[in-house]
Amino acid sequence: MIERFINYIESERGYSVLTVRNYRRDVENFATWVCQQRGFEGDGFEHFDVTTLSAEDVRDWIIYRMDTAGLKAASMNRELSSIKSFFKYLRKVGVIKSNILKRIGSLKATPPLPVFVPQSRMEEMLEEIKEQSYEHDIICQRNSIIISLLYGCGIRLAELLKITLGDISDGAVKIQGKGNKERLVPLLPELEARIARYTAICRENGVVIDDKTPLIFGKSGKALSRTTVQRIVMQQMSSAGIQGRKSPHVLRHTFATDLLREGANIREIQELMGHSSLRSTQHYTHTTIRQLQGAYDKAHPHSRRKE
Repeated sequence: MIERFINYIESERGYSVLTVRNYRRDVENFATWVCQQRGFEGDGFEHFDVTTLSAEDVRDWIIYRMDTAGLKAASMNRELSSIKSFFKYLRKVGVIKSNILKRIGSLKATPPLPVFVPQSRMEEMLEEIKEQSYEHDIICQRNSIIISLLYGCGIRLAELLKITLGDISDGAVKIQGKGNKERLVPLLPELEARIARYTAICRENGVVIDDKTPLIFGKSGKALSRTTVQRIVMQQMSSAGIQGRKSPHVLRHTFATDLLREGANIREIQELMGHSSLRSTQHYTHTTIRQLQGAYDKAHPHSRRKE
């Protein structure tokens, strides 16, 4: 039953590899908990009978997860979303007659403000990356392009790993986003030139590449893993002296924050980032307002917070 659900969201719904992995983990964790509550032990789910479950069982599971794993509302809602999708599927294929999760709403959560790199620090980092791009070395070239694409295009890590050499043309890069939705994101002329230099150096070193080759690849010629790219980003950001969180997503947040600060329209930012809802993009307005409030408190002679 669980495998049929996973095959459904993977083949028919076209969910990403990461989303499918998360849904599988969440549903299997839920099934394991249900079996344990019923007194069944083991790794199998042969005793997992969804027809015997009630809304109260799901509420107990929510309490259990939040107590034992220390989950906050946002994380709990993500797991709950997986279970809701599972039950919708069961209702669709006729395994259950009614969906008990219709009566369970999401937990109220205050979304955290996006973490971003201060503009001055980002400028310093870009200068270091620019110097690195002059190195006649494939790895140095590749790592500088990783940072430049994440910040310069505001793309997600998963989107970066899907880019092939054929996706780059006419001053833009084709991005395959969530739900396999495609969008075009402009490339800065300097970055496009650096990518051309990178591919030229690859060929000079005997690397066989074509339009289907991943732009960000390792020694095997295959796309780098998420973990490897995350490590490269952390190393590059640490080398630049950036404090706090260091991740590809922080660079994506910095892209949006800087565009908004420089006067870009919020709907244009939504399009560039591939947000399906404007609500996701609006988080960056709160970040900018917070910055303005800080500047006001420091500079305005009548600011009450200075007293």
